Amino acid sequence: MHYLILFVILLVVAISGSSVDAQIRHLPPEQAFTACNTASDGQQCAIELPDQRLQGNCRMPPGRSWLVCIPFEHSEHTKEPISGHSTARAQTPSLRARAHTITQSNGKLNTVPANMIPIAASEFSNVRGSEKRLIEANGVSEHLTGQFPNAGNPNMIREQHYSYVVPLEPLHNPGDEMQVWGYNFGIALNGVPFDPGAAEWFKGDRKSGWQYAALSGAVSLGLDENFAHVQPSGAYHYHGTPVGLLQNKAIKASNHSPIIGWAADGYPIYAMYGYQDSGNADSPIIELTSSYIVKSGNRPKGEKQPGGVYDGTFTSDYKFVSQAGTLDECNGRYTITPDFPEGSYAYFLSADWPIIPRCFKGQPDPSFRKFRV
Repeated sequence: MHYLILFVILLVVAISGSSVDAQIRHLPPEQAFTACNTASDGQQCAIELPDQRLQGNCRMPPGRSWLVCIPFEHSEHTKEPISGHSTARAQTPSLRARAHTITQSNGKLNTVPANMIPIAASEFSNVRGSEKRLIEANGVSEHLTGQFPNAGNPNMIREQHYSYVVPLEPLHNPGDEMQVWGYNFGIALNGVPFDPGAAEWFKGDRKSGWQYAALSGAVSLGLDENFAHVQPSGAYHYHGTPVGLLQNKAIKASNHSPIIGWAADGYPIYAMYGYQDSGNADSPIIELTSSYIVKSGNRPKGEKQPGGVYDGTFTSDYKFVSQAGTLDECNGRYTITPDFPEGSYAYFLSADWPIIPRCFKGQPDPSFRKFRV
C-alpha cells in the first residue's frame, strides 16, 4: 500500500501548478511512463509496482508533452495482485491534454544558449561483434549544452544507461519504410540519441495526425543551440542539427562527412556532405538535400483539423517530392562512402526539414524503443 500512497502524492505534485524545481524532484515513478510508451491519449494502461498492479488510462498532464498512466479515480477498485486480473472498472480522472491551437508560425526559434558544461564526462563505447555492434553510453554530450530546466523545458539533464544493439547486416525492406515514431532514430557517436518528433499535437489529440514540427517555433520546447532538449527521464536528445557534435567532428562542406552516428536499423548516419555521384568517389563533394517541400494551399478545417495555410507548423505540412532534392523519403540514399567503399544505404542529416530522418529503410532494433514519448 505504501507504493500506492507514494505514487498518488508524486502524481498530484507532477500535474499541479507547482514550481519547476518541485516538478523535477517529484515525478511519477518510471513504471507510469513506460506503461504509456506506445499508447495514445485515453488508452487503458497498467502500472506494475512491486506489490500490486494498478489500472488506469494514459493521460497528458496539463502543460506537459508526455503521457503518463493515471490510475482510475477509485484506486481501491484498481489494485490487483501481480498474478491476478481484475475486471473492476471506475471513472477516469478528468485531465486535459496539452491542447495547442496555434495554426501558423514563422519558423523562428528562440533557442537557449549552449554555454553549460556537461554534468559529467561523456561515456561512449562501440563494440563490434560478429553480427552486431553493441553501443553503450551515458547520454552526456562532449559539447556544451543549454541551461536545463528552462522556461520551455522543466527537466534536468541526468546520466542515462543506454545499451543499444545495432545490426551489422541491416534488414532492408524496399518500399516498406517504417515511421520513426516510438523509437529513437539513432545514436550519435557522443552517446546522445537522435529523436526528431515532438509529442505535441493540435488540440492535444494524437489521433488527429496533426503533429507540431519541433523546429517550427509554434510550440516552445526549450531547445538549446544544438536543437536539443531534455525528456522527463533526464535524457538529453537532438530534435534538429546537432551543432556542437558537428563542430567536434569538424564537418566541412569541402569534405565527405564522417559517420556521426548509427541508426536503429544498422545503417550509418552522415551529415549533409557526400559525393555528387553516389557511385564515384572522385566526383565533387556536394551538400545533399531533402526532397520534402511545404505543401501549397490551405489545410482542411474542422473540429479536429487546424485549417490555415500550409507553412511548416505541422509535420503534415510537408510532402515528399521524388528528386526535388538528392535524398529519398527517409533522407538517405545508396552510395559509396569513405567508410563503405563498396557501397551501402546511408542516412544524411539535411539542412532543411526533416533534418533528422523520419522513417527507417530497415528494421529498427527493439533496443531503440523509447521508454517515454
